[in-house]
Amino acid sequence: MNWSAEKKAFETYLKLERSLSKNSINAYINDVDKLVQFLSMQTEPKSLLKVTTQDLRDFIKWINEFGLIASTQSRIISGIKSFYKFLLLEDLIKHDPADNLESPKIRRKLPEVLSVNEVNMMLDGLDLSRPENIRNKAMLEILYSSGLRVSELISLKLSDLYKELEFIKVTGKGNKERLVPIGSSALKHLEIYLQHVRNQLRIQKGNEDFIFLNKRGSKLSRVMVFMIIKDLALAVGIKKNISPHTFRHSFATHLIEGGADLRAVQEMLGHESITTTEIYTHLDRDFLKQTITQYHPRS
Repeated sequence: MNWSAEKKAFETYLKLERSLSKNSINAYINDVDKLVQFLSMQTEPKSLLKVTTQDLRDFIKWINEFGLIASTQSRIISGIKSFYKFLLLEDLIKHDPADNLESPKIRRKLPEVLSVNEVNMMLDGLDLSRPENIRNKAMLEILYSSGLRVSELISLKLSDLYKELEFIKVTGKGNKERLVPIGSSALKHLEIYLQHVRNQLRIQKGNEDFIFLNKRGSKLSRVMVFMIIKDLALAVGIKKNISPHTFRHSFATHLIEGGADLRAVQEMLGHESITTTEIYTHLDRDFLKQTITQYHPRS
């Protein structure tokens, strides 16, 4: 079965109207590819435009038989639902066969969170006589100070720094931008890294604007950040399953537990997009800075 025309249109919709990243778009396309494969295996193959709700239920039963975990099944179903909503918007179908589809129940696992004392153990546990640990100290301070995702951290650029305002511009999911306050401790250690470590590197072409670099002068990888954090947790005796995202969860948890405004925390986590020119239309910049200063443990 060939669905190339619908695929191209769906990709354009996801990119332009949903502003999804390339990886997310590929995931959605792969989900529909699985449905196409299933339909082509039937005794009487159907086109995607002729599918019924029962066909989709049979498809869910089929993927379930592969032993996929509930979260994976749920993600595939979400992709299928998005595809048929798109077809309905484009008037390519009159009724949405995926409208009443139910996803498998997912048992939500509470994220691991560090206590304030454990965060301090991690931040204070680095041997700063080693240049790479000066970099690592700045990275961890920023992860905890601003609640960044690891992908946002490694993509930070010098042109994203607003030191005088004590803000950084962060590019999150779907290339959506937001401005996030950076705490004084994080800013101090970032400046030390920039002046005394990064300035000494021979920076590879194309990496000149990235803040965090490896010894070879190239952009740091996600895997490297994971390894740094796991090794440090082990070294300071923390037995929890620690990852870069643990600092993001701890950032939000400690602010909320301290009484911070939920709207401010949501804004800083990037759950609502914000660009540089829109900062005053959402939350006042001084209000965001006040939230960090008043409620963050290391401010």
